[in-house]
Amino acid sequence: MPSPRLSIRSMLRCAILAVAICATGCASLVDRASQRLASNLTAGILSQDDVATARDGIPSWLLLVDGLVEGNPQNVGLLVAGARLYGAYSGGFIEDPARAQRLTAHAFDYARRATCIDLPALCRTLDQPYDAFQAEVAKIGVKNVGTLYVLGTSWAGRIQANSSDWKSIADIPRAQALLDRVVALDPGYMSGEPYMYLGVIATLRPASLGGEPEKGKADFEKALALSDGRNQMVRVLYAKQYARLVFDKDLHDRLLNEAISADPHAPGLTLINVIAQQQAKQLLESGKDFF
Repeated sequence: MPSPRLSIRSMLRCAILAVAICATGCASLVDRASQRLASNLTAGILSQDDVATARDGIPSWLLLVDGLVEGNPQNVGLLVAGARLYGAYSGGFIEDPARAQRLTAHAFDYARRATCIDLPALCRTLDQPYDAFQAEVAKIGVKNVGTLYVLGTSWAGRIQANSSDWKSIADIPRAQALLDRVVALDPGYMSGEPYMYLGVIATLRPASLGGEPEKGKADFEKALALSDGRNQMVRVLYAKQYARLVFDKDLHDRLLNEAISADPHAPGLTLINVIAQQQAKQLLESGKDFF
């Protein structure tokens, strides 16, 4: 007959083990629930067709995601969702340059942290010479295309918000390398959005200063084709970044009028399209003085 003391000790060990297993499982459930909440918030925001509601509501959602990340700083899904939200909010609503710089820096920080968890080898090269960075990017496979994409787009957003800073401009090849790898791994990823960002990167500067306007034009055309013309922000950026850069008024006005006349409702693009239509009207008006 087993000793009562031994039996009690065994039961305690089993109880401790059960609590440990439960704690691990519960933490995993909380992680998944938090990540799902952040992803659903992002999807809900992007489906909103009332710009004022989104403008007023997004700051609260940003603080919520910040809180979720604070409680679970190793959750890649939360960090990616935070990077996307901060980037979208800055790009769609913020006109003050200093504030745009702060918000895009926050988006990039989240994207970098996600990369350091998901792709530690790439993380170690982010501040190393470009050749080492590019070599590591070339090793990334399709499984990690989402992390590459959010890092590339967040980096591009930060560069655009700091376009007068030559130190930031020097990072253009790194953001471009990330997005080039995304389209090499999955040419139709996000219905062509990577090409839209590549178009912006190529047209940040005129050809005389190292820009690639014609490459940018080709990238914008690919983005339009892959989105079946449903992403109106492509047309707006195409007009703003390329048509104005090369002083093509006919292309500028055609693209903006097409964006304005399109149905903005599209899965994952509704809010972006409504914002794009507002920006298109402003660009058409200011184009009278630009050209």
